[in-house]
Amino acid sequence: MQERDIVNDVLSMTKASMQSYGVAIAECSNQQLRSALQKLRDEAEQFQYQLYQIAEQKGYYTPAPTASQQDVSQIKNQLNQP
Repeated sequence: MQERDIVNDVLSMTKASMQSYGVAIAECSNQQLRSALQKLRDEAEQFQYQLYQIAEQKGYYTPAPTASQQDVSQIKNQLNQP
């Protein structure tokens, strides 16, 4: 397995874990457990962003181009229609 594949797999797994933490936090009534889960989620978010930056620098990930103001306005208008 190449480094690029490993990095992409870890990014995907980290994003999935962040989603799972979010669900667990929303359903948790124990404040101590909730705080622990929030801390783990925050750490996962920081790790994910750092790994994303490395992947982008190495050319493993190319973000989508920035949307034009016209595109943003068009989508906004479509979403606001009844």
